[in-house]
Amino acid sequence: MKGIVLAAGAGRRLHPLTGELPKTLLPVDGDATILDIALANLRAAGIDDVVIVKGVAGHRIEQRAAELERRHGVRIELVHNDRAEEWNNAYSLWLAREAFADGALLVNGDTVHPPSVEERLLQARGDGAGVVLAVDREKVLGDEEMKVRLSPAGTVERITKHTHAGTADGEYIGLTLIEPSAAAALADALEATWRRDPSLYYEDGFQEYADRGHPVGVAAVGRIAWIEIDNHADLARARELSCRS
Repeated sequence: MKGIVLAAGAGRRLHPLTGELPKTLLPVDGDATILDIALANLRAAGIDDVVIVKGVAGHRIEQRAAELERRHGVRIELVHNDRAEEWNNAYSLWLAREAFADGALLVNGDTVHPPSVEERLLQARGDGAGVVLAVDREKVLGDEEMKVRLSPAGTVERITKHTHAGTADGEYIGLTLIEPSAAAALADALEATWRRDPSLYYEDGFQEYADRGHPVGVAAVGRIAWIEIDNHADLARARELSCRS
């Protein structure tokens, strides 16, 4: 099993900090960046092969790759998304399809969270779903969250920001277990998604996968401190959380 970190986006809402730097390389705990935390968590989960999908300012990740390998005891493979300025991350994850062919833990490159999330996803292996999403079922939801609604069987029925908060069962927090048995069908669903509209998210690819009749499971992460870093306020909050840990 490999780790996959999606780190291709422009991070425009974090300018000027991301003028010449990908969001994933912003420091959140001393000199430890968002990417450092992602790699440390994957290594703690026993994963030492990691694919990073880079894009905007991707050369900065290239420059640090050897240092990151030494620091975290991992082997890093870089995959470049040359459409990252114009297209969304359904295409980024599809580019990593060879990496998840043998199973993977997918981590968004802008999420700060404890290693218990990776542990919880690995504990969900064998529950019957080839794709399992890490879901926060404790948080009070609003309009911007990537909301999940479950079927009576407990599998994902809808994953979208557009679900009314009152009918949602939780928020997807940006980490996913992909089993080898699901890899080919998921790659097909992702390709159909970005070909239909390259501005779509990989979560839309998960919806396509579910709509084709494949079960998507969830792993509740419990009451944890985590944050997706989209803007300056999120970055300040991530630094505050890191100082407390």
